[in-house]
Amino acid sequence: MGCTYSVYGVGRKKKPSIPEVVVFVPSMRIPAQCDLQRALKGLIPRDLIDRLSCLRNRIALVAEDTGGSAITELRQALEEYLSILIGLAKKEHGLEDLVVFKWKNLGDGRQETCVANAWFELFSVVHMMAMLALSEADTLMIPKDYSGSGFRVVSTDCKRDAVDLLLKAAGYLEFCVRNVLSRIPAEIRTSLSKDLQDGVLEAISIQALGQGTEIQLGLAVESQKATLSVKRRLACEQLIYYGQAYQCLSGCDLSHGYGKKQMWFIKWKFLEAKAAAYYYHGLVLDKGNEPTCHVSAVCCFLAAQELLVESKKTRITFCLAAPVTRAPPLWGAMKHLHQKIPEVASRKSQMYGYLLEQEKALQSLPDLPDFQLSLRPDDYELPGIDPAWDSEKWEKQSQPLKEHLKDTEDEIETE
Repeated sequence: MGCTYSVYGVGRKKKPSIPEVVVFVPSMRIPAQCDLQRALKGLIPRDLIDRLSCLRNRIALVAEDTGGSAITELRQALEEYLSILIGLAKKEHGLEDLVVFKWKNLGDGRQETCVANAWFELFSVVHMMAMLALSEADTLMIPKDYSGSGFRVVSTDCKRDAVDLLLKAAGYLEFCVRNVLSRIPAEIRTSLSKDLQDGVLEAISIQALGQGTEIQLGLAVESQKATLSVKRRLACEQLIYYGQAYQCLSGCDLSHGYGKKQMWFIKWKFLEAKAAAYYYHGLVLDKGNEPTCHVSAVCCFLAAQELLVESKKTRITFCLAAPVTRAPPLWGAMKHLHQKIPEVASRKSQMYGYLLEQEKALQSLPDLPDFQLSLRPDDYELPGIDPAWDSEKWEKQSQPLKEHLKDTEDEIETE
């Protein structure tokens, strides 16, 4: 394979702008320069070293030159790199700890992480694939053009594709936590940056499921076939996901770059989901014939109204938290509920005002129903190892491992 790269506008400065966020994407980490040739020379065939080095450099170059927007090209390169990288991580090859792999944040290039462990490199690759999936979902939910009516339109297909990408991102992150981090020595794990803590990764994974459910609720609101029970269920499920994500994050050190912003995002979405859940629960209760049903329904509507007000404040706090972002115009279920909740709360309070006076003892907020969660992360498995590792045509290396290590030490001494 040759080291060919796509041509992008290297060096072009973009005008500073405040990005709009629909799907929250933490800071993306990309490969930084490391010397694969020197570390692996004489241990594996030269062409295999060249492929590893070439793919890794290509990923770094494309990511930096495009800001991570060349998602298809990056995904293809990462998957190809991963199939070769697996060979380095195999214990029987004895190469796990020979290469010092370096990664850095895409945004500012700071917080470079250097780890001599192939499983860390594999973890970083799958983590980057998750961030790309989240980024692509965000792009799909932010239309680049407007309809003739002046309103922004996101097609149903784009919304469904975004849900698929969110499930894929959740699957990548779940795989990282359950199948990769445990293979990295404890002393290395504790030294990793705070945004790679187990709880942070789990929170992002669950949060992706919550956002997928949020999109589904928006589709249900737009559909004439979706029943009230379905909308209530989706709102309650969304609330559960964000509650779980909050619990995962609450035990983490949030002093890293995106930590506090991520927490504010989850709080904002939690409050929106709770407002939606109480609104739809109130509509279901209001269908009952007993006075207590109507009183409970009004309590739900009033609670939803208060939660909606609080969510607006939290949204502003999220946007102002570093790095500063913009919230999108109202979309999905919230576009509908920001109008309906105050309207219904006011109308129903007036309609059943006499019952509220008579049944003061019953004025308590009812519990929301508990539902089994519908969305699950996509199952992810590592690709098959590249055939080059299994090749019987490997010639016996002329430089044994001990000699290689001795040569390396000699090189260091002479530098």
